[in-house]
Amino acid sequence: MSIRFTFGGDEHIFAEVSEEMSLEAFFTGLSMTNAVREAGIRGVTEICPANASFQIRFDPDTIRPEDLLAELRSLEAAASKSDATLQTRIMEVPVFYRDPWTHETLMRFRERHQDPTATDLEYAARVNNLGSVEAFIEAHSGQPWFVSMVGFVAGLPFLFQMVERSRQIEVPKYLRPRTDTPKLTVGHGGCFSCIYSVRGAGGYQMFGITPMPIYDPEQKVSYLRDEMCLFRPGDIVKWKPIGRDAYDAALEEVGANRFEPNIRECTFSLAEFNRDMMGTNARLMEVLNGR
Repeated sequence: MSIRFTFGGDEHIFAEVSEEMSLEAFFTGLSMTNAVREAGIRGVTEICPANASFQIRFDPDTIRPEDLLAELRSLEAAASKSDATLQTRIMEVPVFYRDPWTHETLMRFRERHQDPTATDLEYAARVNNLGSVEAFIEAHSGQPWFVSMVGFVAGLPFLFQMVERSRQIEVPKYLRPRTDTPKLTVGHGGCFSCIYSVRGAGGYQMFGITPMPIYDPEQKVSYLRDEMCLFRPGDIVKWKPIGRDAYDAALEEVGANRFEPNIRECTFSLAEFNRDMMGTNARLMEVLNGR
């Protein structure tokens, strides 16, 4: 795929890898941003990867925009030959689906929703031709998700479902954004799931909530002492449905700073995944479960 470069003001070059999200587009963008970082181009001050694009910030007093663009184009051919293999992590994220807090919030904002008579989960199940909320939760949590970007607000991951495109969950965002979303809500908009790292406005459908902190600017959470944001692009996530008792127990562990998420190192190969998606996912689950 050919990358489309455009200038953004005096200090940015925006690179669009694809108009739609795919793991191929993600890996092309990842290869490019890695190549820019490794090239150490004088004048580049920031590299920001996204789902199917990336942006480079530069100092125009140090490097001419046209010269940087030429450097980026020279790296594109090498990036397209990347073997798209990633040393990464797979982690389990518990989710209390149909929790009372997101339910109370979504009921306050039904006039902004496509279907004021249904909950977000009921609506998502119907538009995805799934017969029940239970079937939708199984489809949402049954296979892993790929973190394609972290941002929008600090620590918020965008997650892309690792199944055939025809099976991917698709749900539109609210007609008008809410002014409130509980912290650690598991949401969904378009083809992306996310976890709201902080409380605030939002337009994604709300499916549940996780007790697991993913962002800690004070870095007091035991597993966030080295990095205040849990997720990195390329991480793989498996949702784990839990009930109220397990949620409360996890919250107690979090409060005592004893909660430790299940995180394992793993290797992901895009070629292997494309050859055998379900087999690759099954092998990732074996890694997650310590087998």
